[in-house]
Order: sequence, then structure tokens, then C-alpha cells
Amino acid sequence: MSRLMTAEQGRAMPEIKGVAHFSIPVSDVDRSTKFYTEIVGCKFLSQRPDKVITFLDAGGVCLLLIKRSAPIIKGPLDMSDGVHHAFMVDAAAYQDAVDGLRAKGVEVFFEEDRRGGTIDGPRAYFRDPDGTALEFINRTAYVVDK
Repeated sequence: MSRLMTAEQGRAMPEIKGVAHFSIPVSDVDRSTKFYTEIVGCKFLSQRPDKVITFLDAGGVCLLLIKRSAPIIKGPLDMSDGVHHAFMVDAAAYQDAVDGLRAKGVEVFFEEDRRGGTIDGPRAYFRDPDGTALEFINRTAYVVDK
């Protein structure tokens, strides 16, 4: 496939190779760094001297923790209306990862094993210290073309 794909409108579209990084706002950098490294399982890479940005590795994708004023989540803590960040884990590690959350006092607020959709597999949703919704998923299927 060429480096540029053609869109329906006839314009050239870049072929995306992956996600380079994503960012999550946090109010307490030290607390959140500890949460994402010791509970979620990310690896610490570096941090700016002013601690405004902390760089973590999440399975080969860079996660940036960005310092912001509290509160991060300004509305009610409901099902997040679909806004969340999902971390893939292997099938053999999935249940241990979910059990590990609970053992460390993290509430799993929803679990399901979705089938027949675009992204299938067992998943568990939980929140970081600022209330940002997160997910552990054992992705069993990913339908790119429908």
C-alpha cells in the first residue's frame, strides 16, 4: 500500500502507522505517576524538571501525564459516556490484572465480555485518582473493515 491512501473525495490521506502518544490530565503528578506505574503497569520514562509532563510507556505507546488544576472530572462519575483509555493485556494476564486492581483497593465499576462488535473481548473499567475512566481489555477481535 502506498504511503498515501485516497479518500472518497479524491484527496490523499496519510496511512496511519499507530498512536505515538496520548495524554491524560492529572492534578497530583506524584500520586498519578505512582498509580499508573504501580497499579496500571506502565513504565516510567522521564519527567520534565517542572513536573508538568511525565512520560510513561504503555506497551510501546507513550502516555503523557499532564499536570492540570483539580478537579479534572467536573461532572458526575457515571459510565464516562464512552470517554476512556483502554490498556490491552494478554488473555493469560487479564483476570490477574483485574484481581490486582481490586486487591490494591481500586474499584472496578463495570465488567463485560463483549462479542460481535468492532472491538471484542473481556474488559473491566476503573478510574484513576482523578476519576478518569480506564479499561483493561483482553482484545479478542478488532474489526477494521465492515
